[in-house]
This record gives sequence, structure tokens and C-alpha cells, in this order.
Amino acid sequence: MPLNGNAAPAVAGGRGIFQRIVATGAAAGIVAGLLLVGVQHLQVTQIIRTAETYEAAAATMPAAPVAAHGHAQAGEHRQGQAHEQAHEQAHEHEQEHEQEHEHGGWQPEAGLERSFYTAVADVSMAVGYALLLAAILTVRDAPVNWRKGLLWGAGGYLVVFVAPSLGLPPELPGTTAAPVMLRQAWWLGTALATAVSLALLVWARHPALKLAACVLLCVPHFVGAPQPPLHGSVAPESLARSFIVASAIANAVFWLALGALTAAFHKRFND
Repeated sequence: MPLNGNAAPAVAGGRGIFQRIVATGAAAGIVAGLLLVGVQHLQVTQIIRTAETYEAAAATMPAAPVAAHGHAQAGEHRQGQAHEQAHEQAHEHEQEHEQEHEHGGWQPEAGLERSFYTAVADVSMAVGYALLLAAILTVRDAPVNWRKGLLWGAGGYLVVFVAPSLGLPPELPGTTAAPVMLRQAWWLGTALATAVSLALLVWARHPALKLAACVLLCVPHFVGAPQPPLHGSVAPESLARSFIVASAIANAVFWLALGALTAAFHKRFND
């Protein structure tokens, strides 16, 4: 039985669309990823390395006992417990690294090798986000330019970084934290809720849907991010604040660039 004459053009057209999405995501992701590597190198990387020196020092020093005085303030006692827990977590982290080394686990060496693998990870992440954004722009099939791409990038910044950071701000090595699985689940739920809420606020026309979007936007924060029993860090608080600010700036530059580049390459490959 002869095949439909329109089948081959349809398949070819589908392949062409897929190739354009891949080309757009790869080009935008590589450029934006390399930009992220450069921006992080200006401050974020140095802050992390400084925090790691505190973590390593805490792991090699004996934990200071928390004295229980009859008239000691409860706040001071909790602070001592938090510091001790941060010390214990740093020590456990160091032990895990030693066990991985003993069992053949591999870690990149500090310096050029570590920088290389960090850059590969950043670029790979950027390409993944760019592919997702390119697919969305293709499905919408609406005129777009780099200026509109900035808006898409700002949306990605709110979804992926700002909203989750309200409950789980970026943390330095040696900081006490809730279990990883709980934090990842809350992060994913918050990102999805924020993405759906922004989409409804921008494109929904019915007031009830916009109201639902506002409620959904707040739900993850009403539930609350998972927290450790006691908060503490081996690094100074000022360093943690600097890390949050530096991470926010680096991610803002990255997402705005990613949105503008993806839109520009999408327009170029589809015109």
C-alpha cells in the first residue's frame, strides 16, 4: 500500500525543527555557560575556596566542649550547639572524602583540573536550560527577539534561583543543612509552583486563575523549606552573606544572558 505523499515532508519538517532547537540550545548554552564560568571566577569561586579552608581547619581541630553554666543564656547555648554541629558535619564530610579515596572514589585535583570540570558542569547545565527554553519558544511560535529573551531569562532567574533561595539560600561548605533529598524535593516543588504561577499571571485571562496563581506562588513558602535542627557554619557569617550576594549576581547575569542569547539564536535559525 503506498505511503501518504505528505508523510515524508512531515518527518523532514519535524527533524528540521528538532535540529533548530538543538542548534539554538547548544549555541546559547555554550556562550552563556562560559560567561557564567567567568563571572563565578570573579568572586564566587574565591569565596567557596575560602570557606573550604575553614571547613578543613574545623575537621582537623577537636570540637570545643559546650560548657553548661547555671546562668548561661539560652541563646549562647544554642549558638555553641550550632557551632559544634557544624564542626561535626564538616568532620563527617572530611571522613566521607577519605572513605571515597580509600574505595577508589575520584575527585578532581584543586587548581586547573577542578576549574576545568567545574566549567564543563556549568556549560552542560547552561545547554540543558537553553534547550528547554528553545523548545518553549518553538512551541509558542511567536515573534521573539533578544529583548523579549531578557524577559524569559528574568523568568528563569525567578523560577530557578530567587524563589528557591527564599527558603534555601546558597550555602557554603561546612554549613549545617537538612537532608539532601528533602531539600531537593522542596526546591523542585518551589520551582514548578513558581513557573506555573508566573505562566498563569502572564497569560491567563480569568481573574480566578490569576488569584490561584498568587496562592500557588506562596504555597511552598507557607509550607516552609526543610531546615536542620540547629543552624551553624564553620565559616564566618560575613562570608556567608557575601556568598549569597555573589551567587545572586552571577545567576542574574547568567539567566539574562541565557534568555537573550537563546531568543537571538532562535530568531536566527528560524528566519
